[in-house]
Amino acid sequence: MDQHLSLVTLVAADLAASRRFYVDGLGWTPQFEEDGEVLMFRVGPHTLLSLWDEAHATEEIGPVTRGGTPPVTLAHNLRTPEAVDTVLALARTAGATSVTPAVERSWGGYSGYFADPDGFRWEVAVNPFNPELVP
Repeated sequence: MDQHLSLVTLVAADLAASRRFYVDGLGWTPQFEEDGEVLMFRVGPHTLLSLWDEAHATEEIGPVTRGGTPPVTLAHNLRTPEAVDTVLALARTAGATSVTPAVERSWGGYSGYFADPDGFRWEVAVNPFNPELVP
């Protein structure tokens, strides 16, 4: 099997709130949108991030549970600590819950976290060991 990831889907409790956060707040451009059902963004050459309305998702995947911190993080890598701070500030302005401010990490990088409207944690980071992760 070829090792790759094509699509990451996050189930959104309120797709309109998620749209306001990602499109209006962060300035992302949708690749595809079905009003009230799904919103997709191209996040890499062969990768999409999908925000799926909870009611529609439940029809296909079954019950969705909520509560606590989801056991997954997403990462947005950048080239400089200043860029990290800028994106974290933009996310806060867009309504994100700031989880951790950016700091120098023991593993050699610089990162901080925010949470989107559904509590999904985004790491915003400089990773000096994987510069190819920055477009």
